Amino acid sequence: MPPMPPPTELYPWERVTVLGSCALSFLGSGLLVCTHALWPELRTRPRQLLLYLSLADLLSAASYFYGVLQDFGATSWDCVLQGALSTFSNTSSFFWTMAIAIYLYITIVRGSPTGTGLLCFFHAVSWGIPLGITVAAVALKKIGYDASDVSVGWCWINLEAEDRVLWMLLAGKIWEILAYLILPVLYILIKKHINRAHAALSEYRPILARTPAFQPRTSIADKKLILIPIIFIFLRIWSTVRFFLTLCSSPAVQNSLLVVLHGIGNTFQGGANCIMFVLCTRVVRTRLLSYLCCCRYNASDQPPQNSDGHYQQTEPHKNTEVQEIDRRKAVFSST
Repeated sequence: MPPMPPPTELYPWERVTVLGSCALSFLGSGLLVCTHALWPELRTRPRQLLLYLSLADLLSAASYFYGVLQDFGATSWDCVLQGALSTFSNTSSFFWTMAIAIYLYITIVRGSPTGTGLLCFFHAVSWGIPLGITVAAVALKKIGYDASDVSVGWCWINLEAEDRVLWMLLAGKIWEILAYLILPVLYILIKKHINRAHAALSEYRPILARTPAFQPRTSIADKKLILIPIIFIFLRIWSTVRFFLTLCSSPAVQNSLLVVLHGIGNTFQGGANCIMFVLCTRVVRTRLLSYLCCCRYNASDQPPQNSDGHYQQTEPHKNTEVQEIDRRKAVFSST
């Protein structure tokens, strides 16, 4: 392999941008966890898998934030610790993202029932494999300073290791590339199955079109299924590009735009999931707004008074739209 180029210098505006992305991802992942804890009726299996993905993204955002803040210049104990945490959480995030796609494929396309066995398998793979890789990398002293050529200030695989390419692949890149290939295929198959189901029900469409929220819900679900692999690839592709540029010892690896896109792409996965599955999901968004309004009302000093000076007994507001949506919950509304 040709000699490595000089370390990539991080400018203050680059660090601030990536730190902001880390903070937003941390808040977004935290919000996903909170919504799961607040409303037990929304704890469907897809959202349960999304919870574990959010936990991985939460740890990933926190570890990346510390790494970018420190902007390591050499291997140290906290560099190794941060690199180990980010390696474990980032790799786990890949596995949980693919687990969600596999679950949707099994339930929607295959129509196979799923039980606790599949969930246990997802846990064993999505936590076990990243943990095994991380422990081995730390024990063999493969994690350390990487000159920000394959990162944005944080530590990952030490560029001085002779077998660094192998460990870069094991510690993330091979799973990242596999996700690029597997996710689009699974979601294309799911989309084709949905289209065939719609075509089979075409003769009943005039009746179903008069059913409340029938057409909007299915179209929103379809759009979300398409967006999942697109957003994942768009966020992650920049780190893959810099990885190959580093292997080629190309000076383009230090391009400021690539550095920022890499930093945002690696750290904003939790924020993107929050946008899709909280802010763009009507069930969760409506409940979240109702919860915030309720908290604001409870924080007021006293209830309103009538003209006689007595407190009015206000009736709790019933959101009929939320009740209707709750009765119509399905796999699509959960995603």
